[in-house]
Amino acid sequence: MSDVSTPPAAADARGRPAIFFDGVSSRKRQVTLRLGDALEIAELSEAQAGWTVTRWAYADIRRADSPTGILRLTSNSAPPLARLEIRDAAFAAEIATRCSRLDEHRTTRRGIARIVGWSVAAAISIVCVVLFGVPLAADRLAPLVPKPIERRIGDASEVQIRTIFGRSMCEDPAGKAAFTKLVNRLRDAAGLDDSMTAGVLPTAVPNAFALPGGKVFLLKGLLDRAQNPDEVAGILAHELGHLKHYDNMRGLIYNGGTSFLIGLLFGDVTGSSAVIFASRSVVEASYSREAETGADTFAIEIMHALGRSPKPAAELMYRITGKEGGSGFTILSSHPLTEDRLARMSREDRPASGPPLLTDKEWQALKGICGSGKI
Repeated sequence: MSDVSTPPAAADARGRPAIFFDGVSSRKRQVTLRLGDALEIAELSEAQAGWTVTRWAYADIRRADSPTGILRLTSNSAPPLARLEIRDAAFAAEIATRCSRLDEHRTTRRGIARIVGWSVAAAISIVCVVLFGVPLAADRLAPLVPKPIERRIGDASEVQIRTIFGRSMCEDPAGKAAFTKLVNRLRDAAGLDDSMTAGVLPTAVPNAFALPGGKVFLLKGLLDRAQNPDEVAGILAHELGHLKHYDNMRGLIYNGGTSFLIGLLFGDVTGSSAVIFASRSVVEASYSREAETGADTFAIEIMHALGRSPKPAAELMYRITGKEGGSGFTILSSHPLTEDRLARMSREDRPASGPPLLTDKEWQALKGICGSGKI
């Protein structure tokens, strides 16, 4: 775009009136348009005592959004806010015939279809990465996490666990000795090194869990509900399976990647936190069930290796949870149904071929590991 002073003849009889905004000031300018080898915008300038003509090359002219009955134009060579408004329909049509690239920047139906197609392809790609790529990456990366880092993660998790379930461990000497004996037999059968640690926490919650860095915790509430050492051993063997398979580290890597990708897929598209939460819950629950099934398989193998049955552990779980099949929304469950686990381990039931894991005296000592005080 260039401004030059020209005589009044530049705005000859063929000119048409229009409104012009030069993109520099907000002042509305009454101008005259003339069609030549470029679109000429002529304005009578009192300051220059003559006509000022701005030239827009036809190839640079683009259509801008406008109300019905007005042709609003911009130019690639003009300031970004420059606008030209033409209300003469016939003249607007004549200009349009000269501007071969008038609507080049506007999205056509074909362009919209292309955008939708690429969006769908991107969504499918993200879903495939969530379902296949992230689990594969988690499986490959989890065993490669340096032990010091894994232990630091486990230490941080232990602080939180002890805050929730009790800061002190159950330390009755006879009970601790029995527990150590049971854990060592399971650890040796599992092929884990002696860096693994285990303890009993004084809480009435019936549960057990493993943490990164080789930490296993048994809660007193589960010990209270147990009727024999094989029940506790099967539960601990299940938790050792999580350690053996690096399930905690796999879960951290998997959940982090899944959260990011599903947030990327839904967060900026729908703005719906409910969709993100539901999607994450379904995908992550499925992944957790896979890990739980793998830990169950490991527990079955360990109990068989010790000449004991895995069925008592499932009976203890069923005694605690009861039937779960009628609770609904099992797709969101992070564990297999307890009755399904009981059925599976019942099929793996075998007569005892190995010695008892604890003597009756040791079992009674383990039951009293936290003392007789209230918790």
